[in-house]
Amino acid sequence: MPIYEYECLLCHNIHEVIQKFNEEPLKNCPICGGAVKKLISQSSFILKGSGWYVTDYARKNKSESDSSKSDKTSKEDKST
Repeated sequence: MPIYEYECLLCHNIHEVIQKFNEEPLKNCPICGGAVKKLISQSSFILKGSGWYVTDYARKNKSESDSSKSDKTSKEDKST
């Protein structure tokens, strides 16, 4: 179940609440009873390991494109 964060508009306390996806969001602060707003928090989901674009494919494609550019440049230099 995900953890949602709510901030009270009156007392400005931030509450973390474990809720199911289909549960209604909180409407009142559990401390003062004031209205709350749901906050957008940073996800703790991180892609690690081989096979992900950031760690593998970006480097391979970059090095291949750099080497092909240098090959084209050297061929053009030799032809002139």
